[in-house]
Amino acid sequence: MQEPDKRGHTTVELTATLRNDKLVGDFWGGLAAMLVALPSAIAFGVTIYGAIGPAYAGLGALAGILGATALGLVAPAFGGTNRLITAPCAPAAAVLSAFAIELVQHGVAAPSIVLMLTALGLVSGVVQLLLGFMGIGSLIKYIPFPVVSGYLTGVGLIIIGSQIPKFLGAPGGTSWWRTLISPELWQWQSALIGAVTAAVMLGAPLVTRVVPAAILGLLAGVLSYFGLATIDESLLVMEGNKMIIGPLGGTASSMLEAITGRWQEIGELKLSQIGSLLGTAFTLAVLLSIDTLKTAVVLDALTRGRHDSNRELVAQGLGNVASACAGGMPGAGQMGATLVNLASGGRTRVSGVVEGVLSLIAFLALGSFIAWIPVGALAGILIVVGIRMIDRHSLHLLESPWTLLDFMVIVAVVVVAVGYSLIAASGVGIALAMFLFIREQLSSTVIRRKLDGGSRYSKRVRLRHEMELLEKQGHQTAILELQGSLFFGTKDQLYTALEPELTRRRFVVLDMRRVQSVDVTAVHLLSQIRDSLIERDAFLIFSSLSHVLPNGRNIGEFFDQMELTRMTEHVKVFPELDDAIEWIEDQILGQSPAQDATLPSLELSDLELFRDHKEETLIDLEACLERRTIASGGKVYSFGDPGNELYLIRKGAVRITLPAAGEAADHHALTYGRGDFFGGMAFLSQMTRFNDATALDECELFVLQREQFEKLREEHKRLACHLVEAVAKVLALRLRYSDKELMAMQE
Repeated sequence: MQEPDKRGHTTVELTATLRNDKLVGDFWGGLAAMLVALPSAIAFGVTIYGAIGPAYAGLGALAGILGATALGLVAPAFGGTNRLITAPCAPAAAVLSAFAIELVQHGVAAPSIVLMLTALGLVSGVVQLLLGFMGIGSLIKYIPFPVVSGYLTGVGLIIIGSQIPKFLGAPGGTSWWRTLISPELWQWQSALIGAVTAAVMLGAPLVTRVVPAAILGLLAGVLSYFGLATIDESLLVMEGNKMIIGPLGGTASSMLEAITGRWQEIGELKLSQIGSLLGTAFTLAVLLSIDTLKTAVVLDALTRGRHDSNRELVAQGLGNVASACAGGMPGAGQMGATLVNLASGGRTRVSGVVEGVLSLIAFLALGSFIAWIPVGALAGILIVVGIRMIDRHSLHLLESPWTLLDFMVIVAVVVVAVGYSLIAASGVGIALAMFLFIREQLSSTVIRRKLDGGSRYSKRVRLRHEMELLEKQGHQTAILELQGSLFFGTKDQLYTALEPELTRRRFVVLDMRRVQSVDVTAVHLLSQIRDSLIERDAFLIFSSLSHVLPNGRNIGEFFDQMELTRMTEHVKVFPELDDAIEWIEDQILGQSPAQDATLPSLELSDLELFRDHKEETLIDLEACLERRTIASGGKVYSFGDPGNELYLIRKGAVRITLPAAGEAADHHALTYGRGDFFGGMAFLSQMTRFNDATALDECELFVLQREQFEKLREEHKRLACHLVEAVAKVLALRLRYSDKELMAMQE
C-alpha cells in the first residue's frame, strides 16, 4: 500500500504528476523550438536549392521542412541529450550551397545536382556514424571551461548580431553594424513588436511560470502586430509582406512525390560519383559534428547535465541518413532552437521529437497560421536568449592575475567566433585547451615527495644493529615519488630534481604509482639517467609500473618496448615501493631471502632480545617456551584470536597482513624475519589480534604463552621484568623509526 505524503498524495500520484509536468514542458519547448527552427530550415533549403535555379526554390523549402521533420524524429529518439533540438543549420547550408554552385559552374544538369545533394547528405550521415562508433566524440569532453565560456558568449553575440536587422526590420542581407548606423533602414513597427516580445519574455517569470515566457512573448508579439494592423491595413496583406514569415507553400502530395521521386533516381548514381563526394562529405560531417557537440557542451553548462558525445554522434548520423532518404537537407544540434526549447520548458528528449512532429503538422495544417508570425517577434526572443548566453561572470577572472590568462582565452574564442566563424572558434578553442593543459602541467610539480634512504624503510622489520646500519647508510638511496604527467613540458623539471642525485647516490628509486601519462621524451630522459647511473655502477629502480594509465597504456609495457627496463642488471622493477626499498636494504646489509632460507635455526641466546642475558637466566626462560614449526603459507594466528602468545623467530619469516573488506586483497603491514619477535603489542595489552600472521616459508618459532609468563612472573620476577623491559625497548625503537618516517613524509 502506498504511503501518502504530507499533502495526502501517494507515490504513484506524485510520479504521475511529475511525468505530466515533463510532458507539458516538452510540448511547449518543442512547439517554441519548431517556431524557431522551421523558418530557418526553410530559409536554408531555399539558399541551397536556389543556387541551382529559381525554379528549385520551392524544392529547397520542402527539403528544409523534410529535414526538420526527419532530424527531429530520429536524432532525439537515438540520442541521449535532453532538450537538444536537431534541425537544418547554417554549416550545412554553407557547404551544400557552395557545392551546388560548383556543380552549376561545371555544367552539371539540375536534376543530377539535386541527386548529388541528396547523396552528399547521405554519405555525411554515414561518416558521422563512423565517427561516433570510433569514439571521436569523447574528445569534446577534454575542452576546459574557459573555452566553453568563450564559445557560449560568442554564440550569444552571433545570435544577437544576426537578429538585429530582423528586429529593426532592415532589408535582407544588411549587416548588423550597417543596420545600427542607418536609422533610415529601420521599420518602427518591427522594432516595436520585437521590443514588446522581449519585454514580455523578460517579465513573464515574475507573473507566472505556468506558461513558458517565450510562448507568452511570442503571443504578445503576434497581438502587437495585429494591433498595429488596425492602424496600417497594409500589414494584413500577406503577399510581399517582409514583416512576417509568409506562406510556406506545398502540399502532402508534393511532399510524397519528392520522397518517392528521390528514391527512383538514387539508383542512377555511379560508384565513382559517390567516391568524389567523400572529401566534401567528410568536411560536412566534421562541421555538423562539431556544431552538435558544441551545442551539447553549452547545454551541459546551462543545465549542469552530461551528454554522451559518441552516442550523440551516432544519433546525428542516423538522423542525417533518414533526412537524406526522405529528401531533406542535413542538420545538427541547433543552438538557437535548443536554447528556445530550454527557455520554454523542454526537459527531455521528447521535446526534440515534438519539434519534428510539429514541423510536419505545421507544414501540412498550420501553414496559414505560422505565416502570420512576425519576424521581429522571433528576433526579440532570440536576442533575449543570446543575452542570457553571454557569460558575464567571467569578468571576475580579471580580479586576479592567476586567472587573467583564462580570461584572455575566453576573449580569443569570442573574437574568432564573432569575427570569423564558429567552426574556426572550435579549432582555436581546441588549440587553447592544449595550451591551458600544458600551462597547468608546467606550473605543477611532478615530484610529489623526495626522501632520503635514511628516513624511509621497508615493511621488513629489521633488528636493532641492522636499523642502525641502514640509518647510517641512508645517504646511498634517493626515493622520488612522481606524479602527474611526464612529458616534454616537464622533462627539465624532472631532470633538475634528479641531477644532484646522479653523482652521489647508489640507488635512485622512482615510484610511478601516481603518474598519469608518459611520453617518448620522458622515456628518453630516463634512458639518459639510466646510462649515467650505469657508469657509476649505480641502480635505477622503478616501482608500481604495472598500473594502466587513463589513456589505456601500461607503463611497464611501454618502458619495456622502449628498452628502458631491459638488457641491464642496473635497472630493477618492483611491483610496490616497499618491495624496492626492501631489496635496497638487503643489498646494504648483504642479505637475500635465498640466503635466509639456508641459515640454521637460532637458539635463545642468539636472539637480539636476550643477547645480554646470563646463560642460567636463559635456561629458566627457555623452560617456559614452546618450540613450534609452521609450514610455508600456514597461519601463526588470525584476526580476532586472543593475544595470549609472544612469538620469537628462530628461522624463516612471518608476514603480517590487515584483512580487507570485500574481495580486495589483504593489506601487507609488516614482515618479521629471523632473530626478531612479533605479537608483543597484543601480548602486553592482552587484547585480541587485529591482523593475520602467515609464514612466508617454513618457520620455526619460540612461543611464550600468557600462562607460562604468569608462572614466570611469580617464580622469577626479575626475569619477567627484564623480558617485558626488553620487549618494550624494541617496540619503542620501532615507534621511533615510524615517527621519523612520518615526519619525513609530512615534509
